[in-house]
Amino acid sequence: MANHKSSIKRIRQIEKRRLHNRFYAKVTRTAVRKLRATNEKAEAAAMLPKVSSMLDKLAKRHIIHPNKAANLKSKLARHVNKLA
Repeated sequence: MANHKSSIKRIRQIEKRRLHNRFYAKVTRTAVRKLRATNEKAEAAAMLPKVSSMLDKLAKRHIIHPNKAANLKSKLARHVNKLA
């Protein structure tokens, strides 16, 4: 266990940040799944910019790797373009 006040505070901060990051990562993953499950082109096209923005924000804050965000955005865009 930590002995210094600063390290105890750091542990509290890290835990709070971890839960915050986990929440937003989970919300984004759910949005990605929902977009992949959509079969209607208009609805999917409306969702794509919002999901792309969420992925960009996660990458900017180093919650996910920037390349992973780019790969997901690319695959989602291909999915939306494939819909009839």
